[in-house]
Amino acid sequence: MPRLLVITGPTAVGKTEISVAVARHFNTSVISCDSRQFYKEMQIGTAAPDAAVLEAVPHYFVGHLSIHDPYNVSQYEQDVLQCLPVLFAQSDTVVMTGGSGLYIDGVVHGIDVLPNPDPAVRDRIHQFYLSEGLVGLQEWLQQLDPVYFQQVDKNNPNRLKRAIEICLSTGVRYSELRLNRPKVRSFEVIKVCLTRPREVLYQRINERVETMLALGLEEEARQLYPFRDFNALNTVGYRELFAYFEGRITREQAITDIKTHSRRYAKRQLTWFRRDPEYHWIDLEQPHVGWSFLPELDKA
Repeated sequence: MPRLLVITGPTAVGKTEISVAVARHFNTSVISCDSRQFYKEMQIGTAAPDAAVLEAVPHYFVGHLSIHDPYNVSQYEQDVLQCLPVLFAQSDTVVMTGGSGLYIDGVVHGIDVLPNPDPAVRDRIHQFYLSEGLVGLQEWLQQLDPVYFQQVDKNNPNRLKRAIEICLSTGVRYSELRLNRPKVRSFEVIKVCLTRPREVLYQRINERVETMLALGLEEEARQLYPFRDFNALNTVGYRELFAYFEGRITREQAITDIKTHSRRYAKRQLTWFRRDPEYHWIDLEQPHVGWSFLPELDKA
């Protein structure tokens, strides 16, 4: 059976370097599961693979969309499942890497079929959010679906809005539609989560932010500022600079906030991955990194 080797971990842990090395070992391709690297206009702020990396190993789902293109995890699941048979015909192992846990789960387990968004309902919820804020969304969802309210990331307005939208559009609680029944896949999945000690990871995050700024992150954000309300741009690194452009904070504060929010994002990623017992955990700071669960690599 062909196998999909998922290599994930928190932001800045070193996923790209490891994934490229593993892909080269198996003479195979890399599928990105970083939901922000999909967008070609967001190269710097998402730390998308550079030309040298793309030349070293074939990559898929990197810069294949525009921020103007509607896209979601269900579409990603379908696209990857169409792509995999082609890649498996070339190699019995394909690497998938990135830090978007929901998108990984979509490919591995499947996403429940949910109704398409109703523009009128979506606009109503967005206007409510603008007037009542995050607390308003939290209270609204708690009334509509107290079960899902206990599970959702309560600080993520997009997740709250989507759940409310489904409740209003269908008349059924979102928690009742999320069956979470794994779909049968025609390939084996091996999941790896890379880690480093917290102080090392945080230093790497700070250094990455400085590198992004040196590469032109501020200029990239200025070009994207007219589209700041797009969902794709509700992303660490951009929204802090947007606040600076609007005069709400200083440039120095924006940089500090990017580093702080990136560290918080890394913490949330680790929380997400720890809930899944299928992951093999590898600390990249250990003198010997063991891949005993994958003998071909462990012997390399």
